[in-house]
Amino acid sequence: MLLNISYNRPAIKEKINKEVGAPFTLLQRMKINGSGSPKLHINSCSIDIHNLLVLDNNANTCNVEMRPKGIIVMFRSLLETYALVIPYYKLHLYKGKAEEYSVHKDHYNIKVKANTPAIHKYFKKVLDYKTDNAPTKIEDL
Repeated sequence: MLLNISYNRPAIKEKINKEVGAPFTLLQRMKINGSGSPKLHINSCSIDIHNLLVLDNNANTCNVEMRPKGIIVMFRSLLETYALVIPYYKLHLYKGKAEEYSVHKDHYNIKVKANTPAIHKYFKKVLDYKTDNAPTKIEDL
């Protein structure tokens, strides 16, 4: 779900927490060595997100926040902050080119440039956390 999170609205905060869980505590963030990504430059994105990003002339950047049950991709446009809330069961993360990651949820997608080792390490951490905390599948029983 794509939401405007510029203002402190309890209903939106509750909706996000229900979808991907409350933010990690300080101790949990220290154990997983941080829950936020470095600044990511957007190469391309789906039409809904693109329509928001073309409204201003700033560089198209975003960041990703890990939560216990999903991730939140946040970006800014026209002094407004938007969040794409993606639970782990709907998250599809692809590494297309050598320096590009693609984050997909339903009909939303964002392709980001991965030109530093920190970005590669962060997306590996997201995938590892997703697989470690996935529910048990029937085939595994």
